[in-house]
Amino acid sequence: MGEASRRRVLVRGKRRKNQLELAFGGEGRGEASFISNRGTEPLAAGRGTESPESTERLMEEVLEGENLKKALQRVRANKGSPGIDGMTVEQLPGYLKKHWPTHREQLLEGIYRPQAMKRVEIAKPGGGKRKLSIPTVLDRFIQQAVLQVLQGRWDRSFSDFSFGFRPGRSAHQAVALAQEYVAQGYGWVVDMDLEKFFDSVNHDMLMARVAKRVSDKRVLKLIRAFLNAGVMEEGLEGPSLEGTPQGGPLSPLLSNLFLDDLDRELQRRRHRFVRYADDCNIVVGSERAGKRVMESVARFVQDSLRLTVNARKSAVDRPWSQYFCCLVGANREFVRKHPVATKRALRAILMANSICALEPDRVARHLVDHGFAERYDYALQTLKDIPYSRWRDYHPEDTFRFYSLRLHEAGMIKANPNKLIAQGTDWRFLNELKKELKG
Repeated sequence: MGEASRRRVLVRGKRRKNQLELAFGGEGRGEASFISNRGTEPLAAGRGTESPESTERLMEEVLEGENLKKALQRVRANKGSPGIDGMTVEQLPGYLKKHWPTHREQLLEGIYRPQAMKRVEIAKPGGGKRKLSIPTVLDRFIQQAVLQVLQGRWDRSFSDFSFGFRPGRSAHQAVALAQEYVAQGYGWVVDMDLEKFFDSVNHDMLMARVAKRVSDKRVLKLIRAFLNAGVMEEGLEGPSLEGTPQGGPLSPLLSNLFLDDLDRELQRRRHRFVRYADDCNIVVGSERAGKRVMESVARFVQDSLRLTVNARKSAVDRPWSQYFCCLVGANREFVRKHPVATKRALRAILMANSICALEPDRVARHLVDHGFAERYDYALQTLKDIPYSRWRDYHPEDTFRFYSLRLHEAGMIKANPNKLIAQGTDWRFLNELKKELKG
């Protein structure tokens, strides 16, 4: 056997060993060292942005070393509760050292089966309960790896008017665009809320949209398996027949993909709109136009997406009555015209502050899980450093000064707090409201 042949044999042997042992090779290599570029197959070259032909070996890209390292780091930073198997994020690296070769082979062969998700309920700020479906930490790790690859390919094709759960986009940008519309003279807003959106998405319709962008049957099968993994609630396992369950890393991306049809339809109709996740605001010039748009778009949502617009939470209204920013306009004229909007805004602010003061751990997890903060420990420390409890008692002038300063710093208003206060805020109304809210 020649020297070149011996080298090829040695390389194949090392590669096979690395695939089986995941290249852990000792403690000194770090907790994520099972994720090595050695042992992964080469990626297909010349990837396009949307062509399914360029995604035939997408699973290999998902299992590429650096991608897995980033996925593990993100899952550990996000913390989060254990799934039905009880495994914590702290236990995940040790588990992967022993079992990743098996799971990797299952993923490459297209036979990996996620575990059922744990169903939990959390309180909504406005009352009621929101259901979350928590995958196991292993499934969250795999979902995160898939997300990182797909988001890099898909996000650039999404609408410029969609801001929720997208890299480099934020609620502040959405508000700024809405303010720009209002400044252009569009004085009415069609505020649409999709009823139980995350629980109602049709799986077949969603997977048809995924299949237009992905040709790797293993990835398609894996995404379908995550959607159909089932839920465990009070010890009983049930099917998950529809929806993109909130609680897993893939859910926001799949939701944006599904609602991209709505964005494209609104752009085709030349509407001016802002969408943040399942909340969509369309600005128009008159109340009559708003009612016409509401009816037309609601019909499209029902016929084309098989979703329902929540009539109770949707409205055609003035833009300023839809935002908590109305607090800074709580002068006598505004209060007289929009007392319900003012009360609603202040009540939401007080409730949010109460939750931050009483349950900072829960709020920090929420901030990280929904992409508003990168790290749990930083989010928790920030929450603990801010004296939220001071605002629970609701001192009108202090509260007004505090929030107007925050809005001023964010560029959402131009006037400074002192100027706003000097212009005649109705303290009598706010003091009366304080008694009502504390009652």
